Amino acid sequence: MKRIIVALAVFGVLLVAVVVVAVLNFRDEDSVAPVEPESAARTAQLVARGEYIARAGDCRACHTARGGEAYAGGRGIATPFGTLFTSNITPDKRTGIGEWTPGHFWRALHNGRSRDGRLLYPAFPYPNYTRITREDSDALFAYLQSVPPVEQPNTPHALGFPYNTQVSLAVWRALYFRPARHEVDAARSAEWNRGAYLVQSLGHCNACHASRNALGATSGTLDLSGGLILMQNWYAPALTVPGEGGVADWDAQEIVTFLKTGVTPNAWVKGPMAEVVRDSTQYMTDADLHAMASYLKSPPRADEGERQTQVPDPAFLARGAKLYNDHCAKCHGDAGEGVPLIYPKLAGSRAVAMDPPANLVRMVLGGGFSPSTPGNPRPYGMPPFATVLSDDDISAVVTHIRTAWGNEGAMVSARDVYRYRGGLQQ
Repeated sequence: MKRIIVALAVFGVLLVAVVVVAVLNFRDEDSVAPVEPESAARTAQLVARGEYIARAGDCRACHTARGGEAYAGGRGIATPFGTLFTSNITPDKRTGIGEWTPGHFWRALHNGRSRDGRLLYPAFPYPNYTRITREDSDALFAYLQSVPPVEQPNTPHALGFPYNTQVSLAVWRALYFRPARHEVDAARSAEWNRGAYLVQSLGHCNACHASRNALGATSGTLDLSGGLILMQNWYAPALTVPGEGGVADWDAQEIVTFLKTGVTPNAWVKGPMAEVVRDSTQYMTDADLHAMASYLKSPPRADEGERQTQVPDPAFLARGAKLYNDHCAKCHGDAGEGVPLIYPKLAGSRAVAMDPPANLVRMVLGGGFSPSTPGNPRPYGMPPFATVLSDDDISAVVTHIRTAWGNEGAMVSARDVYRYRGGLQQ
């Protein structure tokens, strides 16, 4: 009898899941009628607008593998559930989206479903794109239909069970996704509303700048509370916290310069954000960047929380100071003063004192460059120290940087360095 009850329960769960899949796959809220709307006519003006939207949405960054053809897909996106590979969105009729209509494309953005009705994984950020307007969707589709077609079959996702099933994806969607549209806030200016649209939907900023639960879901597109980018070990700082990535107290023009060039006298982009500036925001109009600045200056301030108060051993700090003098002071200055627009200032830097310390550790390990932009065409780079310094060395020098010159960062252990190096998962 007990086995029968268990079997019936399992059958009931499976039946509910199948019903959920059916409802999500076949509800007709998003018509994909084969007749193309007049607004989707591929005029030169529409294609040009679509190209700009593709830049603003940073489409090429994900849909182009390193060394591959533009928009032909194949780039692997590592997640805690396995690796997802981006799709070919060139107009090739066999392997791309050459047989799609503007309606099919709109449904993919708005409702996360492919041409054949298959549910898409939210690594394609349709929880944000669902708010993109139909006009922008049609323009983007027109542009993608104008790029050279590339015959390149899509790489199958490398996901384990049960994440490789449509049933599990349907359950995730039932829990965390609802199609939506961008709503204008009548109490705000047109510039603010444009910025909200760019940040929340097209720019999908919270795809990185938000924490995620155990199933990879955020609390919503308004969540800009910061989070560790899993599998990359970079931290996308909270855009609502002054001590992290909040810019409420910045001048609007400084925000525009930061997004346009990747560097200001007090801040510089690094890691994944450097790719965003390189491939996307540097190409956006000043008007749109000012709109984003208007919106980003408005989120409510959030508490920074309590900081760790552990005091490092003096001998440990002395070791870090010596390592800094040997390897860092030549560029960043004896007192962390840096060189404006060349070598970042470390004294008083919120990026240095931020918790978690992932970004500072990753920069010491891997080095890197700011993106090359018209406003900063030849950025100075930082060499990697992953093979030069041990985990103990890096923990000492990073702790020194985080606690010297008035910085109030917490101690970083060798275990932290090992984790951000990639040796440990969260």
